[in-house]
Amino acid sequence: MNIIFLGAPGAGKGTQAEIVSEKLAIPTVSTGNIIRAALKNGTEMGLKAKSFIDAGQLVPDDVVIGIIQERLSQDDCANGFILDGFPRTIPQAEALDEMGIRIDKVIDIDVADEAIVGRLSGRRVCKACGNSYHLEYKKPAVDGVCDACGGELIQRADDAPETVLNRLHVYHEQTEPLKSYYASKGKLVTVKGQEHVEDTTALTLRALEDEA
Repeated sequence: MNIIFLGAPGAGKGTQAEIVSEKLAIPTVSTGNIIRAALKNGTEMGLKAKSFIDAGQLVPDDVVIGIIQERLSQDDCANGFILDGFPRTIPQAEALDEMGIRIDKVIDIDVADEAIVGRLSGRRVCKACGNSYHLEYKKPAVDGVCDACGGELIQRADDAPETVLNRLHVYHEQTEPLKSYYASKGKLVTVKGQEHVEDTTALTLRALEDEA
């Protein structure tokens, strides 16, 4: 089965993609990971991407799509794959179609913006050891202090409310239209994100079984 996971930043789609990947024994293809692998391996598209990265520019769609195509042609994708983080725009989705890549299901993990802001802005990370906490769901024993090493807990810049809101704005503007794109093809399945990961997972797996 060839699956795309959609969802706003902080909705938990990456976690769900990893769980489904293990359950179905098919690889998760993450754009960031495969670009790094292409750079490391010096593939044709990897070298093209490097020229843009070295110049401090964004890697253009045609190069990203070429790297995706290289990755999906590998043997471990023969029985299916999960795309996480791609496509991000309608033109990228259209490019997938033009490459003849079949997509069976698109799972949208739907979580309200206010819940996402609460999830992300409440996260704290240990400056010393990297352990993660949450002001509501996983509080440290002592406020601002890591349980594991006693290090200082900080809020990452990416988790600041204003940054989260900006990321959500970009998502709604550029990526959310993909929901209508795939719904029109009869491939979209919406899963309501739950407070607990395991509850979302149960709904995700049920949706895949129901739609299989």
